[in-house]
Amino acid sequence: MADLDLLMDEIAGRRDNLIALTQELIRIPTLNPPGENYQAICDYLDRRLKASGFETQLVRAHGTPGDSERYPRWNIVARRQGKHAGDCVHFNSHTDVVEVGKGWTTDPFGGELIDGKIYGRGACDMKGGLAASIVACEAFLAVFPDFHGAIEISGTADEESGGYGGVAYLAEQGFFDPARVQHVIIPEPLNKDRVCLGHRGGWWAEIETFGEIAHGSMPFLGDCAVRHMGAVLDKFESDLFPAMAQRRTDMPVVPEGARQSTMNINSIHGGQKEQDDDFTGLPAHCVPDSCRIVIDRRFLVEEPLDEVRGEVAGILDGLKADRPKFDYAMRELNSVLPSMTDRDAPVAATVAAQIAQVMGKEAEFVASPGTYDQKHIDRIGKLKNCIAYGPGILELAHKPDEYIGVDDMMDSVAVMARTLAALLLPTD
Repeated sequence: MADLDLLMDEIAGRRDNLIALTQELIRIPTLNPPGENYQAICDYLDRRLKASGFETQLVRAHGTPGDSERYPRWNIVARRQGKHAGDCVHFNSHTDVVEVGKGWTTDPFGGELIDGKIYGRGACDMKGGLAASIVACEAFLAVFPDFHGAIEISGTADEESGGYGGVAYLAEQGFFDPARVQHVIIPEPLNKDRVCLGHRGGWWAEIETFGEIAHGSMPFLGDCAVRHMGAVLDKFESDLFPAMAQRRTDMPVVPEGARQSTMNINSIHGGQKEQDDDFTGLPAHCVPDSCRIVIDRRFLVEEPLDEVRGEVAGILDGLKADRPKFDYAMRELNSVLPSMTDRDAPVAATVAAQIAQVMGKEAEFVASPGTYDQKHIDRIGKLKNCIAYGPGILELAHKPDEYIGVDDMMDSVAVMARTLAALLLPTD
């Protein structure tokens, strides 16, 4: 098709623009927590997308977790209306990035281009995907200005901490109502030849064990909460982890290790609080009367959430019955149900077809080990026709020396732009 050849030529001519856009996005340090520079990146996107003919809205998620006058939760939604009736295709990317961490050999916010790779925190997850979606839309509009329907691009807050100040808030406000938006693509880094249909579930809880404070030289006069927590962890090791390892899902979760149930001990705190780095004194001699852990339990679509909760509670109740003086409290922090789109859904099938055209190979259908903002579009927005598709290697997310390959971004730009052509152009 001659018009698609023109589209591919248009994309090829935008390579330098794609690189520059990705670098500029990385150089805005949108660290979450606490939620820095959300307005700055929305203002930047506002200028860029208005120049491309989009009507834009900046939406603050008032009252959501973390929102404050110092760290307001800003989002941007941009819409370009076509000249004829038709569906709306929405590209959603989160603008926040996680902490830098140690081990970098490049500037985490430098956006350096080295051997065809752009380095920086958020390069892969997911400012490279955001840049690819913008360039794809701009290239499509340059070649097909008379398209049907509408195109939307959003940059949203807080995905790395649950998305409640971003996509969840927008969904509650009706931005993902199926009457307004019909197809959603989230350019998360699941590899350029994969269509991600959904994700596992997640359950997060804090467990606290209790003891009695006493002098450290006479621990028999107290009750050590840390030892009680040690018994909890021992039971997890002997009973829970082996049981989870035996469970397998029919969801196409990648990587292979995530095809089973998993749990991470996110943190542990017991006894005296840690002192500041400049403190030079010695610890006091006390038996700890409290110990807390946070658990991050990822569960399969085959596991009911009540059973996930009940399994942990059962271990704790068993210890309470058998272990002298053992007592605990458990507080749920958050829960997310698994989400899956059918591989025959219009957006999934269309993107898969364009992957085959651009890359000369069949697309792989996968599911994500961790949750992402599809959960809110599905559960709150009631929109099932949603996938994740974007450039970037999944295993690089949150790692030092995170990068995005320029060639991978260019291939994804082609897939995204051709997807727009397939969904928004007349077929006769």
